[in-house]
Amino acid sequence: MDPVTNGSRSQTHTTTPTASSNRKVPELSLNSYLEGTATDRQRFVDSFFIGLKDYGFIVLKDHPIPTDLLNKAYSLLEQLFALPLETRMAYAKIKGGQRGYTPFGKEHAKDAPVSDLKEFWHVGRELDSSHRYFTQYPQNVWPKELPEFEPTFKTMYNALDSVGHHLLEALTQPLDVPKNFFAQIADAGNSILRLLHYPPIPAGTDPRCVRAAAHEDINLITILVSATTSGLELKDRDGTWLPIESDPNSLIVDAGDMLQRLTNHVIPSTTHRVVNPADATSSRYSMPYFMHPNPDALLTCLPSCVGSGEKYPPITAEDFLMQRLREIGLI
Repeated sequence: MDPVTNGSRSQTHTTTPTASSNRKVPELSLNSYLEGTATDRQRFVDSFFIGLKDYGFIVLKDHPIPTDLLNKAYSLLEQLFALPLETRMAYAKIKGGQRGYTPFGKEHAKDAPVSDLKEFWHVGRELDSSHRYFTQYPQNVWPKELPEFEPTFKTMYNALDSVGHHLLEALTQPLDVPKNFFAQIADAGNSILRLLHYPPIPAGTDPRCVRAAAHEDINLITILVSATTSGLELKDRDGTWLPIESDPNSLIVDAGDMLQRLTNHVIPSTTHRVVNPADATSSRYSMPYFMHPNPDALLTCLPSCVGSGEKYPPITAEDFLMQRLREIGLI
């Protein structure tokens, strides 16, 4: 499954050809939910739910994460992947890549015959030693070569986690569950901040390889800080590929397989990919936050979503995660 073998925060949009479409991923203001009137909040709830059902993705503007923090994080991300490979490899091989460094060509999409053209670093939840999940989660590792890395990405992790809880709370009304439902099942989930680098494409790379092959995310929701360049596309409901365009400091949100299981496909997990650029010498950096439930949370169909019958048997979040990590080559 191996491939053969200075990003600014501005956005360009080079993608592979897609079917002509007037459809565009909806843009929503998180501030309208956090600080708006009751009417504003209801409009956000309705639009968020419909957006996930119809597109699987939404673009989130007016969020509370400071632009200065985003810019600093991307600067550190570039410095991280500029470190020598042997330095990065010293932080690798931590429990299926759940923390630290995963090298280029290691991960592949489920059932894909070739690997993705990417490398990444994982930051996970920091727990007190008395916490019930402390021994269950791997400990973070921090590159000692970059002293600002740890405080910056701890702050980024917590900021994205907070946004994620607001978004999940907004789904409780349309899913007819208590307002604290997701807060209870995901208060200390094994959520991951993935720091991604798509390097220049090596000469002689298998032509089937792309930066991220078509896949669905494993988790509840993903919150992606808009990348340094474009390339992200979703598979629309008619089967065509739709480029996802956003301003540099927006957040892109999509639904994952765990939310799909809970909602019995009322909210489907949407296939997406990152295509190769026209300029094979360019790099791309991005920062998705994969929001997970607690490991012992049971993924079972919500009563409001049963419809004509449950599509999946119950499974714990931890068992489902381990199953999917095996399928994509990380364990």
